[in-house]
Amino acid sequence: MFLNKVDMLKKDWFDALQAIWEEGERQDAVATERSRKNLFITPDTGRFLYQLVRSKNPAQVLEIGTSNGYSTLWLALALRDQPGLITSLDILAAKQAQASANLERFGLAGKVSLELTDAGDWLRAAPDASIDLVFLDADRSRYAEYWPDLQRVLRKGGLIVVDNVLSHADECAEFIGQVLATNGYLAETYPIGKGQFVIVKD
Repeated sequence: MFLNKVDMLKKDWFDALQAIWEEGERQDAVATERSRKNLFITPDTGRFLYQLVRSKNPAQVLEIGTSNGYSTLWLALALRDQPGLITSLDILAAKQAQASANLERFGLAGKVSLELTDAGDWLRAAPDASIDLVFLDADRSRYAEYWPDLQRVLRKGGLIVVDNVLSHADECAEFIGQVLATNGYLAETYPIGKGQFVIVKD
C-alpha cells in the first residue's frame, strides 16, 4: 500500500503508475482481441486529469470505462485526501477485478465504487445534476446516445473530459458535433495524449 493521506505525491506513486502503464502497453502490443487489451490513457493524460480533479475538488466523479483502473488511479489520487468519490463503470468483470486490485495496492479502494453495468442504463437511472466531473473513455459509438443524459446528470459548472478525440477523430465526430451544437456548453480540444475534448456546462 502506497497511500499516506498526509503526503503530497511521491515518486513511489509515479513509479508504480508508470510500471502499470508500461505493462499495459506490452500486453496491448501482443493481444489480438480488443477485449484483452488495456487501452490505457497516456501518462500525460493522467497528469492532466489529476490537475483538473485536484483543482476542482469535485464531490462526485463518474468514469465511463474502467478498464484495469489506470485512469481510475489518477482520478482517485487527486481526491485521496478530499471527501469526493468516484463511480467507475465497465462491462468487463475481469478488467474491473484488476482495477480493484490496483486500487487496493494504492490504498484507494475506499474512494471508488466499481460498478459492472452498462453505462447507458446507469446514466438513465442517475439523478439530475448529480455529477461534477465525467471522464469518458469507452465505446465511442455510444457517446452520441449518452449525450442527453450526460447533460441532465452534469451539474452547472461541471466538466466532461473525453479521451481519444484526435486518435479516433472519425469515431468522435458525431458526438463532438452534437456538443458544439448544444447551447449552454463550452468545449475545446486539447492535444494531450490521444486528444482530450473538455466540455464545461455553463
